[in-house]
Formats: sequence, structure tokens, C-alpha cells
Amino acid sequence: MDDNRKEDKIKEIEKFLEVLISILPQNLDEYKNDFKTRLLCERHFEKIIEAAVDLAFLFIRGKKFRMPEDEDSAFDILIKEKIISEELGKKLKAAKGMRNFIVHQYGKIDDELVFHALTEELEKHVREFIENVRKLT
Repeated sequence: MDDNRKEDKIKEIEKFLEVLISILPQNLDEYKNDFKTRLLCERHFEKIIEAAVDLAFLFIRGKKFRMPEDEDSAFDILIKEKIISEELGKKLKAAKGMRNFIVHQYGKIDDELVFHALTEELEKHVREFIENVRKLT
């Protein structure tokens, strides 16, 4: 695997996480009432998940695993190959689903759900994913 590309992708994710953490409002009311910050947070959420999917593909290609048919199946392959746990795979796929919902605006975005994901889940799960990739390359 091109370790430089993988490490560059990890650094990209970490930079997006750093910026996201620095702009996250302290509470849900602040998040709901600050349109500009909400949009910035949503955009960083999108970029972090896109980069995590890219990292999954880089890792799969580098390990010469079966190539995924789509983005969701990339995480399924990593579960099957025991690179990530089934629980982490489900969390990453759920985050990708939320990313798609935000990007394509399929309906009214549930700010409470997004804020919870931003403050309680995203960083933890993405950092766990990065840790797994780093220790197995």
C-alpha cells in the first residue's frame, strides 16, 4: 500500500476533526441558533466521512482484499477481514448514511441527531478506525 497516501488521508481526517472540534458550539441551542456554524459543522462532518471512506478504499486496495462494490461494502469488507469490529463498522456506515442525508437534503435535517453525532460519536469512531488502520499496516 502506498503508505504516504494512507498517512496523508489520515492527516486530512485529523485536520478536519481538529477544526470541527474548535468550532463546535457548547450546546444544542447554540448549534440550532447559529446557522453559519451549523453549516460549517455539517460540512466538516461530510469531509471527515468522505475521507474515512477514501481511507477504507486505500487500505483495502493496499491489502489486496476484494474490492467493494460500493462505499458501504468497504466497511463490510473491513469487518469480514477483522480490521474493524462489527460494531464500529455499523457506526461508520450509519455516519456515512447521515452524511448522505445531509449532503442530499432528503428531508428536514434533525439538528439534535446531527449535534449528538458531532459531539458524542464522530471523533471517537473515526479515531478508532484510524488506530485500527495504522496498527495493521
